[in-house]
Amino acid sequence: MKPRSRPTLARRLASGLATLVVLAGVAVANRPMVAVGAEALHTYQINRESYKKKYGHWARLPVPRGYRVNAIHAALLHTGKVLIIAGSGNNKDAFEEKSFRTVLYDPRTDRFTEVETPTDVFCAGHTFLPNGNLLVAGGTKSYEVLEEDVEHAAGVMKIKNESPDGGPRVFEKGTRLFSATGLAYLTRTKVTVKAAKKVTHGAHTMVHAGEAEVWVDAERKGDGPVVREPAQYTIDGLTGADARNLYGVADKITREKQEYGGDKTSYEFDPVAERYVRTGNMRDHRWYPTLIGLTNGEVLAVSGLDQFGRILPGRNERYLPDEQRWVAAPELKRYFPTYPSLHMMSDGQVFYSGSNAGYGSDTEGRTPGIWDVRRNRFRTVPGLREPRMTETSSSVLLPPAQDQKVMILGGGEIGESPVSTARTDIADLDEEQPRYRPGPDLPKPARYLSTVVLPDDTVFTTGGSSGYRGGPYQGKPRSDLFNSQIYRPSSNDFATAAESTVGRNYHSEAILLPDGRVITLGSDPLYDSTGKNAGTFEQRIEVFSPPYLFRGERPVISGGPGEIERGASATFRTPQAARIASARLIRPSSVTHVTDTDQRSVALELDVTADGVEITVPERVGLVPSGWYMLFLVDDRGVPSTARWVRVR
Repeated sequence: MKPRSRPTLARRLASGLATLVVLAGVAVANRPMVAVGAEALHTYQINRESYKKKYGHWARLPVPRGYRVNAIHAALLHTGKVLIIAGSGNNKDAFEEKSFRTVLYDPRTDRFTEVETPTDVFCAGHTFLPNGNLLVAGGTKSYEVLEEDVEHAAGVMKIKNESPDGGPRVFEKGTRLFSATGLAYLTRTKVTVKAAKKVTHGAHTMVHAGEAEVWVDAERKGDGPVVREPAQYTIDGLTGADARNLYGVADKITREKQEYGGDKTSYEFDPVAERYVRTGNMRDHRWYPTLIGLTNGEVLAVSGLDQFGRILPGRNERYLPDEQRWVAAPELKRYFPTYPSLHMMSDGQVFYSGSNAGYGSDTEGRTPGIWDVRRNRFRTVPGLREPRMTETSSSVLLPPAQDQKVMILGGGEIGESPVSTARTDIADLDEEQPRYRPGPDLPKPARYLSTVVLPDDTVFTTGGSSGYRGGPYQGKPRSDLFNSQIYRPSSNDFATAAESTVGRNYHSEAILLPDGRVITLGSDPLYDSTGKNAGTFEQRIEVFSPPYLFRGERPVISGGPGEIERGASATFRTPQAARIASARLIRPSSVTHVTDTDQRSVALELDVTADGVEITVPERVGLVPSGWYMLFLVDDRGVPSTARWVRVR
């Protein structure tokens, strides 16, 4: 049979063009089918072992309907369970109904349980105590009221008592105060005003008035009762000396926006009993505070909005765990914006990275620096590029903690700005004169980026958005970021990781689990996908398995002590002793608003024995604060064991 001749080039081009035209027509006519095919191909690709070995793998966690909550806070307990705190969950209706929620998730069984939540811990601060309890302090006393919703002029009234006699005076909710023009204002809550104090200086005696603050609302609607200048007010029903000694003063009473008000309740969450245990109240009401453990076991609380929505002017306080009470810390007066990102240094000083959640002055308290909390001295750390781009940025103590390097990632302009940055900078705190130096840029400008320290001395970064709360960015209605990446300190670069399928922006969290996976929760977008309607809180949960979980058999820790002293050594059994290359103690995360003062990874001295490894814990308490840690053994391929919980004393 005579073979067919090869078609000419012109004929082949014409045939190819015709084929493309036909395929294009088929694609247009069957767009849904093509999309399904593309999705199927993508699903096939991301589930291949070769892909997972290089990029990792995401999986959705099935959450029973009754346990879907607005994850505002999350912490990994030493029982291995994840504490998911919503409080009212940024839902005013839930707040008014006193519907406050907390859920526990057990990664070993995929079971969820509900925990009774006594008050609204939405936007509280938290950190782990040396005994493993989670200290949760502050929260929400009142919700914000937008300016367009303020019908009655309102303001903070200071009730004064100039009489040292008769003891404290109590005024019930709804007590009227009158302006000089006869306009009436009603107190929102019951208020107690202490008696005045007599103070003697030599031959002179002075009286210092007692005072207490309370919200008041104008009795009449509209702008008529608005007062923009400081004024004095009389209290209804008082006569004679009482009318002279007891009165109100207010700087202004307006129809301006009313910010969230902070609460002062405080709890220790007990991981074993799985319940909130009430402690003494905070000295100040705080909404959006940061809590950080100190080297003596106490906890320092800084910043936050008070019960009237005002930023606290540097008035900080300390928690005494042995007495379960808070005390004022005037010796540590220092102003920060809300949720400042603080990191404990190996020498016991505290590094403020500059990251924060935004409320407060647009200039004061935003400069990064090292805070000597023994002498209340603050040393500026210069060099941060785009220094106004620190709101909603993230910062992390890079692994291992011995290197004393902190990275700041992304962030946005001050306020509800549409501007954000892909900048990362790194400060080496071991330098004689520490300063920020440029790190590798993120793939895209990002706010709200979650950062998770992994046992192989890398940092997994995921989520975030380029726009404010996932909103508009460069002409697009939504700006959630689905790209994930792994920062490698050893080479100072990012490696691409698998993309997530759920957007995570404001009010989102990511936490390392004891099995080496990463759980991601939450997200509170301002708008829906169209950019026109209000957004809905993201209640789906995803889990990321890093590439190291697809490299074959994992080391196993088969035995060892549950406690170890700083500076001491201990032996842990493992059948893979000959392959173990490193050991890490990772302090579990306690995160909200991408602020986590607990997370750190500590390198351990390692000696291989016949049937295990001997590890030695560093001596410095600033490097290894007392408490519970996950011990990971990592083999020569970078594959970690499942963690064993160890308490460091």
